[in-house]
Formats: sequence, structure tokens, C-alpha cells
Amino acid sequence: MTGDNKFQAYLDQIDRITLLVPTSYHEGQIDFFVIKSAQIHETISIENVHELEGFIKYEGKVEDSIEIGHSYVICDNYGEKVPLQVGAVIRTKEFDERFYYNQNDLGAAFYSDHIMIKVWAPTASAVVLKLIHANSGEEELYVMTRQRKGVWEKELSLDKEGYYYRFLIDVNGRTNEAVDPYAVAATANSEYGVLINLHTAYVHLHEKPPFLQSTDAVIYEMHVRDFSVHPSSGVEKKGTYLAVTESSGQPGKTTGLHYLKELGVTHLEFLPINDFGGVDELNPQASYNWGYNPLLFNVPEGSYSADPSNPATRIVEVKQLISTLHQQGFRVIIDVVYNHVFVREESPFEKIVPGYYFRHDEFGMPSNGTGVGNDFASERKMAQKFIIDSVLFWIKEYDVDGFRFDLMGILDIETMKIIREKINEIDSTILVFGEGWDLNTPLPHNQKAIMANARQTPQIGYFNDRFRDSVKGSTFDVHEKGFISGNIHQKEAVQSVIAGSILDKEDNSPALFINPAQSINYVESHDNHTLWDKLTNSNGDEDEDTRRSRHRLATAIVLLSQGIPFLHSGQEFYRTKKGVENSYNSPDDINALDWNRRMEFSADVNWVQELIRIRKQHGAFRLGDASAIRQHVSFLNTPQSVIGYCLSNVVAYGPWKNIIVFFNQGLMEEKVVLPEGPWKIALDHCKVYKSGYPTIEDNAINVPKLSVLILFQT
Repeated sequence: MTGDNKFQAYLDQIDRITLLVPTSYHEGQIDFFVIKSAQIHETISIENVHELEGFIKYEGKVEDSIEIGHSYVICDNYGEKVPLQVGAVIRTKEFDERFYYNQNDLGAAFYSDHIMIKVWAPTASAVVLKLIHANSGEEELYVMTRQRKGVWEKELSLDKEGYYYRFLIDVNGRTNEAVDPYAVAATANSEYGVLINLHTAYVHLHEKPPFLQSTDAVIYEMHVRDFSVHPSSGVEKKGTYLAVTESSGQPGKTTGLHYLKELGVTHLEFLPINDFGGVDELNPQASYNWGYNPLLFNVPEGSYSADPSNPATRIVEVKQLISTLHQQGFRVIIDVVYNHVFVREESPFEKIVPGYYFRHDEFGMPSNGTGVGNDFASERKMAQKFIIDSVLFWIKEYDVDGFRFDLMGILDIETMKIIREKINEIDSTILVFGEGWDLNTPLPHNQKAIMANARQTPQIGYFNDRFRDSVKGSTFDVHEKGFISGNIHQKEAVQSVIAGSILDKEDNSPALFINPAQSINYVESHDNHTLWDKLTNSNGDEDEDTRRSRHRLATAIVLLSQGIPFLHSGQEFYRTKKGVENSYNSPDDINALDWNRRMEFSADVNWVQELIRIRKQHGAFRLGDASAIRQHVSFLNTPQSVIGYCLSNVVAYGPWKNIIVFFNQGLMEEKVVLPEGPWKIALDHCKVYKSGYPTIEDNAINVPKLSVLILFQT
């Protein structure tokens, strides 16, 4: 109960009102109530009564039409008056249908002779636009006009460009002040949106590198600050967008951008670069965050900018970054967090249309499948529209090439399918994938964008946790071993994921995916322990050389399996976070990419580079559809500690006709029988051949312990 109201009245459906009456008020007993406004005066008959702890709940039906956004008063039989508040009606299909706005002009739009500001606020009784002059701080207020579908607008002259702005929203008897969720520029620390004409932040966009099919990708996940902030990085603008475009060192001992070029990855995936909380943009070195605290979804994060106080600078820097990466042969993926906001109560979404944008449980409380206190209600039309509009904005304005959806399982399948369809209309080579975990959010199971429903979204990829856990052991039990760490019982599971997780199982249960591009193959990401730290726990009784061999084996399985390989930055030189499992707000000395390790383990880096080269050299390692995998991939009869698979009759995909790959996770070399030869060796343990390939005439070969062996026939 708030304010001086003796009870509360809510519009919970288009034609139904709920009263919540405390038992301290006339023992909670009400005989009837009346709804009044300038247009109506109607007595509401009570249909349902429920006793709650300390309250009695009354429900009644309204015959006259209720206009949401207008003011109404509810009177009881004692003469007490309270305002009618907009309640659960905003979460009904009727509300969605009545107020869905399908135009693409929300936010601030610049035209040849004016600026138009629009905000969707159907439950508001009044909206005022607050402008602040960037230099003088002088404040101006403008009453906005309500238009169709609950959209409020205000036309401004072009001389208001550069002004800061917010909305004052009158809703449910109180005034909320909110930043525009559609803002494309902001002041430091997201205090205000900024009226900026994006044409003034123009950057020439270089043509992006060619890309034929999704499985051609080799994704490298990185955090803008981590990548360059370490003292050994050798770059100047440490921790910033522009530092990613710097390089240092000589060939073979490079850091920065040239290092990535030498490594051979195709796609750079950045942890969130949209505006987020948890780091003071004016003092970024004082704190750290991965970026999963989204504030403004269409504004670049300021803590990575050389000048966070200048709203245009960060926009230009992100465009320069992406354009430079395109020029250097990379495509760019951004990590997007549309499943939740930083703090629901402080979010512009909640302040502008309270209760609409977030899911609530059966008791009316905010749901928490994300674990951070709120779940974004993507299934509601205007919430869905915002996500779609935002994704398309990053494509059209920043020329990004892919989206990794954080906690995608919170979102609904329909939204993800529409996103994919809209993207295909622009560029079908743009990647879309995410975390398809089944989380406890009030959305029917068959509507969740989760891995179990992957067959409904054939053009969307999923982080394959079966791949991750069968190869290295449970992510959540650091002592559990996977195939590469000594668990031979995972052999069959690993064979399944090597084949892209598209083959039906022996019990005839359906495959996980219907095409290999749906499988994002990984053993390490920013989340949880690095693989090196995991092995330190699960195989801590072994010496470091042995653990490094196991680590290399895991990386090789990632790069030589069907699907899309995904590497965590520094994985190739045994990245460690000193045992910290969840480093989302740990300091730089935990998270920074230690380039000294790149130098220390340069031979290992070169080996990973060669694996990437082999994958790119021969398309048989990256078959594009399930039928090709069924036709060309088979597994050999091998000792329990060895996996051997054959890529047969694949000359149409590259220079080799037949290929065999062996992975030996055992501590002894193992003899394996070969199909009819002779065979040539492309890679034997840590030795890579580019010419003068050794020939195997026999029908058997010994696979060294903890090693990878690649054979081929032409």
C-alpha cells in the first residue's frame, strides 16, 4: 500500500477491475464500488472475492469502455476515492493488439527541417519532453502530444541537435523520469539520451570479407578491455575500442590485431559493447565488468572510449573499429543481452510502461529465470519489436556481421525466427546463435528458444554444451573429467558431437540438430573456468606438460569437428584466470589477456594456427549440411582411448580425397588399423607437414599418447 489511499484499484483486464482492500479498513468489507470519469459513472457489481493475508481482493466487470491513458476514480460504498491504476491488463493479448505500433520511427528521428521525438507510453496520462543544453545546462520542457497506439510525439527545430533529453512520464498517479530506450547516443554513465544526427558520426565502411557458409566461420571470443589492457600487450590505447586495431611485435611474436591475422580466425566476437552498468565511464580503471548489465541497448559503451564525455566519439570509434576489422579480413559478432536489464526498477522500460516489458509469475511477482531479478518479455509485441529494431539498427548503422544472444533460452522462438527472417532480407551470411539453456521463466516450454527446440530454428546456432561437457567434463564440477582428461566413457558422446550432433542416436531418438551450422563447438568461453584452470583441478596430479597435451587435444577436437568452432581468446596459449570461476567483475590482473603467455607458448600458438589453416584448406572439415555429413563421415574401430573418424570421397571439397583423424586421449601410444593405403601424414602430434608428407605403406600406425594424427589420400 502506498500513499494515503485506503485501498488500491487496478485495471487487470480490458473490462475488469480488481480492488485490494486491507482488513484494517472496515475489516476489508466493501459492498460495491463505482468507477467515475468525465465520460462514465458506473456501479461495478462484485463478481469474485478472495481472502489474502491482510487483504481482501474484489473483482468486478465494467460494462462501459475503459480508455487506457485516461484518468478514472474508484469510489467505494463508504465514499472513499482512489485513482484507478493500470494493472495486469498490460500483460494481456487484448492490450498488445490494441496498442501495437508497427512503425519504425520511435526515438529521435532527424529530417531535413525538423527533429521528431516519439515514445511509446500507452498507459501514461501525460508525457513531457525534458531538454538540457549541453553547455549551459539550461532546461526546457515540452508537452508531448498523444497519437495513435499510445505513441507520444514532439516536433523540434534542428537547432536542438546536441541537446540532452529525457521523458517525464505521468503514469498510475506518479511521475517517472526516464531516458529514451531507443536513444542512440548518451551522456557519460547513461544519465541522458542525446539528440544526435548519426550522419554527423559518419565513417566510411570498408567492404566486409567474403563468407559463403556458416560452418566456414572460426569464432574468436574477446573482451575489448581484456584484449589490450595487460602491460605486455604492446599497444598504446590500452582497454579501448581503438586498441583492438593496434599491433605490436615482429612476425611470430606479434600481439594485437596482427596476431589475430596470423592466427587465422574469421570472426571476432566481442562481449557486450552496448551501454552497460557496473563501470564508471569517467573512471573506467576503478572497476571492471564483462558487460552483462545492459542499460541502453543502442548506445555504445563509454568506458572503452577515448572520450566518454563526448557522445559522438564512442559512436565513431565503434564504426572505425568494425570498418578496420573488415578491411583486415575479419567479420564482427557482438554479444547482445536482450534477456534482461541491469536493474528492472530503474530501467527506462519499467519507468515508461510499468509492468509491461518484464515477465511476472503466477503471483504477479517479477520472474527470475535469468538469475538477475528480471526476465524480458520478448513474447509481447512491443518488447519483441524493440529487440528486432535494435538488432537491425546494429546491422544498418554499425555493419555488424553476427549476434551472439546471451541466455537466448529466455527469449521466445517466434521472436528469434522473425529476427532471422529480417536479417536474411539484409544479408543471410550474418550469423545468429546463442545460449539455448532451458531456464525457469514463465514461458511454455515449446515456445522457448532453447536447444531442445533447435529443430524449429534451423538457421540459428546454439552453444553445444554436450560438446563442451563430453570433451572436457562438467563445467559445474571442476573435478569431473571428460574425454580429453581421461574419461573413456565419453567416447561415444564425443563421436556424436564431432559429427555435428546431427546423427540420430542408436535408440532412434532424434538428433540434437538438423544441420551442423546449429552446433557452436567449444570447450571454453568467458563463463566459468578456463580450460587450463579446469584441468588444474580435474588433472592436478599430472605434470604441466601432460595437461598442456590434454588442452591441445581439446582445442584440436573443437577445430576439427563438424559445426562452427568457437575459441575463447587466449585458449591457444592456455589462458588462466588464476582459478577464478566467475570473473565478471574481477580486476584486470585476473581478466587481462596475458601476452607473455603468447610468447612463452608460441610453438603451441603456431600449432593451433596450423589446425585452423588445415580446417580452412579443406571443406570436408566444415560440411554445410546434414546429408553431406551422413554421406562422408564415418568412425573407425579403434582402441577405447582413441577416436578415429574418416572423411571419405571428399575431393570435391578440397585437395584431399580421403582424410582420417585420430584423437588419442590415453597415456600410451595406441596401434590403430587403417583402411587400404597408402596414406600420407599431414599432422603428427605437434609436427605439421606442408609438403614432403611422410607416407604410411602399412595398414596400421601407432598414434602417440595424448595426440592428434591427421592422414590423407589424394
